[in-house]
Amino acid sequence: MIAQEAMSERAIILAPLGRDSQIALMMLNEAGYDGVITRDLVALCSELEQGAGLLLISSEALLGGDLEPLLGLIEQQPAWSDLPIVLMTYHGGPEQNPASRYGPQLGNVTFLERPFHPVTLISLVTTALRGRRRQYEARDRLIDLSQSELRLQNTLETLEQQVEERTAQLRHNEEALRQSQKMEAVGQLTGGIAHDFNNMLTGIIGSLELLRRRLARGRTDDLDSLIDLGVTSANRAAGLTHRLLAFSRRQSLDSKPVEMNTLVVSMGELLQRSINETIQLDMQLNEQLWVAEADPNQLESALLNLVINARDAMPDGGKLVVKTSNQHLDIGFTEAQSNLQPGDYVVLSVTDTGCGMPQSTINRAFDPFFTTKPIGQGTGLGLSMIYGFSKQSRGHVAIHSEVGKGTTVSLFLPRFGGDVPQDSPVDVQHAPFARNGETVLIVEDDPAVRVLVSTVLSDLGYAFVEAGDADSAVPILDSGQRIDLLISDVGLPGMNGRQLAEIGRQYRPDLKVLFITGYAEHAAVRGGFLDPGMQMITKPFTFDLLTAKVREMIRI
Repeated sequence: MIAQEAMSERAIILAPLGRDSQIALMMLNEAGYDGVITRDLVALCSELEQGAGLLLISSEALLGGDLEPLLGLIEQQPAWSDLPIVLMTYHGGPEQNPASRYGPQLGNVTFLERPFHPVTLISLVTTALRGRRRQYEARDRLIDLSQSELRLQNTLETLEQQVEERTAQLRHNEEALRQSQKMEAVGQLTGGIAHDFNNMLTGIIGSLELLRRRLARGRTDDLDSLIDLGVTSANRAAGLTHRLLAFSRRQSLDSKPVEMNTLVVSMGELLQRSINETIQLDMQLNEQLWVAEADPNQLESALLNLVINARDAMPDGGKLVVKTSNQHLDIGFTEAQSNLQPGDYVVLSVTDTGCGMPQSTINRAFDPFFTTKPIGQGTGLGLSMIYGFSKQSRGHVAIHSEVGKGTTVSLFLPRFGGDVPQDSPVDVQHAPFARNGETVLIVEDDPAVRVLVSTVLSDLGYAFVEAGDADSAVPILDSGQRIDLLISDVGLPGMNGRQLAEIGRQYRPDLKVLFITGYAEHAAVRGGFLDPGMQMITKPFTFDLLTAKVREMIRI
């Protein structure tokens, strides 16, 4: 039994040229995985018939040989099986890798460019074997199901009992399928994140490395372009993080009353620039529109995403309608949705006259990293971000589409129930530098962030005291040390930043607190997290924003 399990999870390697086979097997063995090297396709098929967790094949091994036996074995797989194949290719397109055209025939193929790093290979193998184990689990469940059905046929005495047992089994199978689909979505999400973040990290690391080299050689010309490159890549990474948090409903929302018509009109010029001249933009705004409750910044981002998606659906031009309306949702509608209450909602809809979507695409439209756009032209996070934003805002998003006629995406946001505060902007000009020994307590567990914040404040003349966690900060707050402002990360090890602020206010009732957070589940809705005298900014933040917040809070 143990030998059979080992055969079912081993890697079969075919790389006839050079030492790729030996190197790959060595890496797998060092990582604790079993493998066997084959000399040709015939030997590979022979080993495959005995069992395998995955195939590791070089692209040149597929050229000139008879692929029919291998393709036949893949085609004859049982319904539960989808054998993972890692195809080692060379850097470049189809011209450098003619064997890549066999990918669709081979099925579950992942491409690995050579030369590859051991971590990359082991990561791919680990993911492939994890998926293979799930296939075996599905097989075992199918076997168990068959055995259960046989026992039921032999033992159940009445038709009513048979129906009850089958219904229970079908529910179990549906849950197993739902779990399998969930794991597939997680795998798709992880792969998409890794791809996009690796590209962004390449831009950041590469620009910093070039800066270091030029400074080491005494070259200070044209450094701005390298700095801009690094900052641009970093901002793209920050944007991806915000979209992920929006999808997972973990971003920090600053919900407030929103005059949606005013917001849409203010974005009119930006929306017009985002589409081309062949598309007619038509705004149909309800003059009696209710006031919505939402985060205006996230709402602007959602509207821009919807307009760009609509533009891309009309490559030959058309009409794009941005419409606002009031709608009451009754319990008959809201019961079919998750986390949606009956009541009044303000609706923002974007309609295009483009190609439309089939139902199969609509069903996956909100999945992370699902996109119908060509590679490199879409991350697949736009609609998933809007979905997460709507749910986190206690709202709803719906898609109606007909192939060849167009698509309408409607965003439902709850109606604001209180009195709308009147804006009274006060332009208070704060001095850019500290005065009178103003002192800030900085509590941050990441040393790099702590050093950067303290350096920026020190340059402006602020005195500062540092602590790496809440336990270290409490004695400082309980001392006679002057503290004009507490800057604290929310997600500290042990006691979190919000708990630290509560303790700090027991010692200093008038303590002002500025939270900085990259992710904090309980801070997702700021209204229930911040007390008077508290504010929050989200990582990554600009130092201009940080110093402006510090000046504003200390001088109030």
